Amino acid sequence: MDHLEPYFDAPRQFYLDSQRLIRSCTKPTREEYISMTQAVAIGFLVMGFIGYIVKLVHIPINNVIVGA
Repeated sequence: MDHLEPYFDAPRQFYLDSQRLIRSCTKPTREEYISMTQAVAIGFLVMGFIGYIVKLVHIPINNVIVGA
C-alpha cells in the first residue's frame, strides 16, 4: 500500500486545509453585516449614477456622429 500513499496525500491535505478554514470562519456580527450592506448599496448607487451619466453623454455624441 505504500505505493498508493502519494495519491492519497493531496486529497487528505485538501481535506485538512478545508476543515481548518471552516473552523476559522465566523459569521459576521450585526454591525459588520450592516456596514457591508451599506457599502454594497453605495457601490450600486455610484455605479448606477456613473452609468446614467455615461449614457446621458453618449446619446448626444452618438447623434452628432451618426447625423440622424
